[in-house]
Amino acid sequence: MKTKNRIGASIAFLLLFALLAGCTGNEEQDASANGGEDTLQVVTTYSILYDIVKNIGGDRIELHSLAPIGSNPHEYEPLPQDLQKTTDADLVFYNGLNLEAGNSWFEKLLDTSGKAGEAAPVFRLSEGVEPMYLTTEGKEGEEDPHAWLDIQNGIQYAENARDAFIEIDPEHQDVYEQNAEAYISQLEELHQEAVDQYSKIPEDERVFVTSEGAFKYFSKAYDFQAEYIWEINQENQGTPNQITRVLDIIEEQNIEGLFLETSIDPRSMEMVARETGVDIKGKVFTDSIGKPGEDGDTYLKMMQWNIDTILEGLTN
Repeated sequence: MKTKNRIGASIAFLLLFALLAGCTGNEEQDASANGGEDTLQVVTTYSILYDIVKNIGGDRIELHSLAPIGSNPHEYEPLPQDLQKTTDADLVFYNGLNLEAGNSWFEKLLDTSGKAGEAAPVFRLSEGVEPMYLTTEGKEGEEDPHAWLDIQNGIQYAENARDAFIEIDPEHQDVYEQNAEAYISQLEELHQEAVDQYSKIPEDERVFVTSEGAFKYFSKAYDFQAEYIWEINQENQGTPNQITRVLDIIEEQNIEGLFLETSIDPRSMEMVARETGVDIKGKVFTDSIGKPGEDGDTYLKMMQWNIDTILEGLTN
């Protein structure tokens, strides 16, 4: 991965970790397969990649996610243990497509951990995905990162993880290929279920509103119109202009489907619901899976939840 040499930023970043040395991280985002000495040390930038990679790596890996469940990976602030885990990692997986670009946090982490440069074992899981782009003034042409909300792209992520593991650990190629085949089969089945279920909704009713405009890829895959209050979490959220714009859209198109994301402050969407008299139909997952033991606690389960919640919200 190409990164610019920011010596001053790296030093400041390292000093920050030293000052925070007493802080603790998010232990629920660590997964140890079997504790064997030959297991690979793996880091992902957020929980959705964590789950996809876990399904491909299986018992061969010990896994750590940087941004914890429920947090915003757009602008994460790494903890001391994140630096140590990244420094020690055999593989590092990130989304790309503008996701980890906020405050250049991921780039700085790679610089400081010695994982910068083209030869570093750092892999972009969105490689091969056809990007979609932002349209908000000042962000025109920037890539929209939420490719995983199209399950077909989730399959691409799984294939990229498989190939990365084989590159680093070719002796266990059969393991990664078998894990990937089984996992991708489940994803393909879920994608087809979404296509079949949504085809039953009249075309003019396939429209909904979320807080963040994260559903571009989803909408393209399943033939929806997805509106939003703000386009991406890296910008100001819930401004008067944004609220006014979406209120006008809801009134003009008689939209009846409002959905609230699990990882986003609900107040803006609640204001929109009050102003329009339109009910919030349910919660959907975007930037994070659910906590262990709760709804949507894997990528497959979060996508199943989204499919069902949107279907029920627009048909009941």
